[in-house]
Amino acid sequence: MCAAIELDRVLVKLLISVTVSLGIYLFFTYFQLRKRKKNCTDSLEEPVFTTESRSETRTDKKMLHGSQHYEAQTLGVGKAIAVLTSGGDAQGMNAAVRAVVRVGIYTGAKVYFVHEGYQGMVDGGDNIREATWESVSMMLQLGGTVIGSARCQDFRAREGRLKAACNLIKKGITNLCVIGGDGSLTGADTFRAEWSGLLADLLKAGKITSDEAKKSSYLNIVGLVGSIDNDFCGTDMTIGTDSALHRIMEIVDAITTTAQSHQRTFVLEVMGRHCGYLALVTALACGADWVFIPESPPEENWEEHLCRRLSETRGRGSRLNIIIVAEGAIDASGKAITSEDVKSLVVKRLGYDTRVTILGHVQRGGTPSAFDRILGSRMGVEAVMALLEGTPDTPACVVSLSGNQAIRLPLMECVQVTKEVTQAMNEKRFGEALKLRGRSFENNWSVYRTLAHIRPPSTKSGYNLAVLNVGAPAAGMNAAVRSTVRIGIIQGHRMFAVHDGFEGLAKAQIEEIGWGGVGGWTGQGGSRLGTKRVLPKKYLEEISNNISNFNIHGLIIIGGYEAFTGSLELMEGRSKYEELCIPFVVIPATVSNNVPGSDFSIGADTALNTITTTCDRIKQSAAGTKRRVFIIETMGGYCGYLATMAGLASGADAAYIYEEPFSIHDLQTNVEHLTEKMKTTVKRGLILRNEKCNENYSTDFVFNLYSEEGKGTFDCRKNVLGHMQQGGTPTPFDRNFGTKMGAKAVMWMTGKVKECSRHGRIFANTADSACLLGMRKRSLVFQPLVDLKSETDFEHRLPHHQWWLKLRPILKILAKYNINLDTTEAAHLEHITRKRSGESQM
Repeated sequence: MCAAIELDRVLVKLLISVTVSLGIYLFFTYFQLRKRKKNCTDSLEEPVFTTESRSETRTDKKMLHGSQHYEAQTLGVGKAIAVLTSGGDAQGMNAAVRAVVRVGIYTGAKVYFVHEGYQGMVDGGDNIREATWESVSMMLQLGGTVIGSARCQDFRAREGRLKAACNLIKKGITNLCVIGGDGSLTGADTFRAEWSGLLADLLKAGKITSDEAKKSSYLNIVGLVGSIDNDFCGTDMTIGTDSALHRIMEIVDAITTTAQSHQRTFVLEVMGRHCGYLALVTALACGADWVFIPESPPEENWEEHLCRRLSETRGRGSRLNIIIVAEGAIDASGKAITSEDVKSLVVKRLGYDTRVTILGHVQRGGTPSAFDRILGSRMGVEAVMALLEGTPDTPACVVSLSGNQAIRLPLMECVQVTKEVTQAMNEKRFGEALKLRGRSFENNWSVYRTLAHIRPPSTKSGYNLAVLNVGAPAAGMNAAVRSTVRIGIIQGHRMFAVHDGFEGLAKAQIEEIGWGGVGGWTGQGGSRLGTKRVLPKKYLEEISNNISNFNIHGLIIIGGYEAFTGSLELMEGRSKYEELCIPFVVIPATVSNNVPGSDFSIGADTALNTITTTCDRIKQSAAGTKRRVFIIETMGGYCGYLATMAGLASGADAAYIYEEPFSIHDLQTNVEHLTEKMKTTVKRGLILRNEKCNENYSTDFVFNLYSEEGKGTFDCRKNVLGHMQQGGTPTPFDRNFGTKMGAKAVMWMTGKVKECSRHGRIFANTADSACLLGMRKRSLVFQPLVDLKSETDFEHRLPHHQWWLKLRPILKILAKYNINLDTTEAAHLEHITRKRSGESQM
């Protein structure tokens, strides 16, 4: 009986336990289903780009902004936007026009071209025409401005602005995007300020109706700075500057070869008006012997200093001299310094065979660089959103580039600071003029002066530094090595070159290198030191012995992902080998741009331009062929940087990357999208695929799928670009970036070896004695390698967070995909004064 009762109790307890467990399970199942249903609903209403999501219709919350939540695709309904280019033309303007047109149409607005700038707006008629999606096709790769630009005296007078206002009102245009320099943007602000008065005059004269006046009660103005001079304060780069540097460097490289043949001195005059940016960056990028810029005139007796400098260069075995003169160059008294003046000085005092080349308008011409295409596209997208979000109380703004972000600044604040620079130079306050140009300009000038004007000390520091390249070759590595060696010598160090990376360090392929040993390296691609992917772990003992034998006190490691992981292995080896307890710093250099801790790597810009140029040629090859789609495979490992950015720069229809997983459904959607595209006047398609975006959906698979599904509609061609992406001469960006990275690394190393020196010996075993020098939003920062481990996906050789992923929605919108955008985050108008005080140094 007792046993039966006990059994009943056990059964009751078991039943209660099962019931409770089942209840909990059902509760959580119901909760999860509700949550999943909510997420599903949210994803249908507000798709968001994330690295985890598989949808092609995602977007980054910070890509486009608004003061409140709205549907971006209906934001422009009932509104009209006009876009014009004014003043001097600049490469990349067409990319901006294309973006304004397509994003404007995407929002539901009508978009109009204003041909021939302000003159076309004053003249009206056929100069103001509605734009279509197809009318901006094939514009990306064209230099200049397709819609024309002209200087307009009529618009300077109120009568001219009255005519322009009437022409806009008749078209229902109340939103104006002006792409030009400071003069063009100032004119736009004046036009906006007078708008209500112009309306009243037109209404009084009977040229517009009261209904038209009511519908056009206020005018929104947004400016984009298009100028090769980069003389507009408030933006890091203006549209056209990078392309102008490309043209200049092409000519400098060509001149260098002939100058070396005849032992000549070349004096090159570059554009820039009263801004020395083009001249300064050119001098850094080519290793010029001297540069004249208006912001910092040469000191008294500069003639003797210049001649001594040229003589010393020849004395070290150089067969040429390069002198760069900005067109606005002046001396300390304000007197102009011309290229002919410099030539006469060199011929008279040194007797050198000297030639003058004035580059002129060739700097404005040619195909825009990848940077300018992407910059123009990003600025155009932000300009449309700024226009459509504008209110009568919103001041005219200019869309600027701050680091990696497109921001909005009050137009007249930027114009005012730009004028202050000119005023400071006129009043001979040159130090202030340099500061007003910004920290980046100041830093460029500081690095150049150090390399070109400071003599190596007669006394040595007693420290030995070694530099090596690790990983795959990347254009710009040689510029970084040159800067590292020469700044090291200026600091009084003995500099050693290590050949063939960590393997060469283990095999004692080490030699001392002097000033002349790196002469002419800035413009050379690849790696003059030689580079291998070999990691150091199995060579730690040999490396330790050679560090001791050559008495090396610090290592500067220039390379890609292997440089990062290899340096971590050296750190781990410190516990076993005391010789490894020396400071070392990693400078990222890889076309893949996949090194943690840096937004950009040396070499990535050159590879991107190579891909973009190749895509242009491939698309051009189909000019006489109807309905053709090109499938192009890019490098990058698992990193989709090259595919994404090249897609933006070349106008691709899709770019498949590992970070954004895709399915067969997505591939089919893209095929259907291209099929619809082929029914328009645009008969070409471009698909980019990152080499490791998907193990199963290979380039051959994608090619075969598109070929099969496109039968009867379009045919396909396939190109695998391969190692050509690692070759070629470095772009101005990579030369300049490598030069500054090398200089900053050596300055850090100088301080670190002194800090770690004890009784003539170096002992560095702390985390901050092994760092990576990376670019984070235009700021070059040193980050301990161990801190970057948590930011790294070691399996796929990637950083966990990559800033460029937020640009992918722009690619989709410009390719006419019907995607939704999250516009819940507000974009606040910033102020240039705050930006200047907090500006970072690059």
